[in-house]
Amino acid sequence: SAPPSTKLLINGVFKDSETTEWIPLTNPASGEVIGGVPCATPAELQEASDAAAEAYKSWSQTSVMARQSWLFRFQNLLVANQRRIAESITLEQGKTIPDAEGDVLRGMQVVDHACGIPTLLQGETISGIANDMDTSSYRLPLGVTAGILPFNFPAMIPLWMFPVSLACGNTMVMKTSEKDPGASMIIAEL
Repeated sequence: SAPPSTKLLINGVFKDSETTEWIPLTNPASGEVIGGVPCATPAELQEASDAAAEAYKSWSQTSVMARQSWLFRFQNLLVANQRRIAESITLEQGKTIPDAEGDVLRGMQVVDHACGIPTLLQGETISGIANDMDTSSYRLPLGVTAGILPFNFPAMIPLWMFPVSLACGNTMVMKTSEKDPGASMIIAEL
């Protein structure tokens, strides 16, 4: 039987790619092919971008407190699944378990920071900056953001990107590394 393939996550649904181009995913310790990673089609990329743009319409209107609550729940799931994510990194990349757990931990530290989003999103006001003039700044969502993940920190880098983007009211399209997609896919599943 064929090794399992990496799914695409579009609009909250994991789905098989319709591509005809696949990159073999190998275990660096044994050289064994343990999966296949799709080269997503242009139509699939457009579908993901369109879904993120549609989700942005409601997510950007979600209160910062609701987004913070989501981050707290997500952080608890990361803690509960840290070993599982680390084992995926070890299988696909060859890091030792302690090093892989450190990769996850460093990403979780950014999620901890993002949990302070209500304070981080505070704007600024300066009264009397000039005669009869005050100034105010607001931090507002930008829209759909994008992230391209490298292979060397398969948990830390996505956790640097999407939790902060989502906490700020944005949505994100992310391309995982073809060399070690498992950690990113587990994180996305959470």
